[in-house]
Amino acid sequence: MTKTTLNATGINPQVLLSRAHEVILPSPNGHTPPPVPTPNGGLRVGVDLGTAYTVLVVLDERGTPLAGEYRFTQIVRDGLVVDYLGAVDLLREMRSSVERRLGRKLTHAASGYPPGVPLAEVRGTANVVEAAGMHCPHLVAEPTAANNVLGIQDGVIVDIGGGTTGIAVLQDGQVVHTADEATGGTHMSLVIAGGADISFEAAEAQKQDPAEQTRLFPIIRPVMEKMGTIVNKHIQGFEAQSITLVGGTSLFPDIDTVIQEVTGLPTRVAPHPLFVTPVGIAMHDQAV
Repeated sequence: MTKTTLNATGINPQVLLSRAHEVILPSPNGHTPPPVPTPNGGLRVGVDLGTAYTVLVVLDERGTPLAGEYRFTQIVRDGLVVDYLGAVDLLREMRSSVERRLGRKLTHAASGYPPGVPLAEVRGTANVVEAAGMHCPHLVAEPTAANNVLGIQDGVIVDIGGGTTGIAVLQDGQVVHTADEATGGTHMSLVIAGGADISFEAAEAQKQDPAEQTRLFPIIRPVMEKMGTIVNKHIQGFEAQSITLVGGTSLFPDIDTVIQEVTGLPTRVAPHPLFVTPVGIAMHDQAV
């Protein structure tokens, strides 16, 4: 079993992520988020520029999610910003939208990066945030950000994003090994598109449609098995006892079952996995 402790906020991860799920737009369940009273204290802001989704989240100074927004994007590939102007324009729009909900200006933010990305290229992420009008002095590795929320002491975090599968092995609450390899949700969509001779966008929509997922599972199972093989390769030599999945691709039903079959380790999906890393990035920001 994954050994955990409370995170730095002292808030149970399930409670923290359920709150994020309520206030970050668009709501996955179509509900109207609660109104946001104008906060008086300091704010913590996180920006996660992902291959498939860009997420902006705002926490209060205690670490409770206040508001946020996420959008499907194709501005990053393998941790690198490939559409700089598009990324800046998108983040400006998201910032303005969240500012209207909060009644406060967002002047700063932390951001994250996958393990293994050269520092010179990591700065490209900070440059996007700053060009969108927010000072970005703090960058945090995505596995560390995820564990800011989950508080895992001994176990493995696997972040399955759009373009890559990232692995972090934790011992005594510290990240002791990281890796990141190409294969993620985008590869699932490419397999669906190729097999059905449809556009990538149509394949992406099918992949997210609960009515289609049972039919698609056998088609994309080999991609999931490859993810499991990547994880298995990188945890050899460590006394890993369990795996926790985060990232938007973890939402596809039974991906945890496939990875557990390949690795032989108990595997679970974190609550509201799309928001784990963005909230953890925001925790790394200084409340101002």
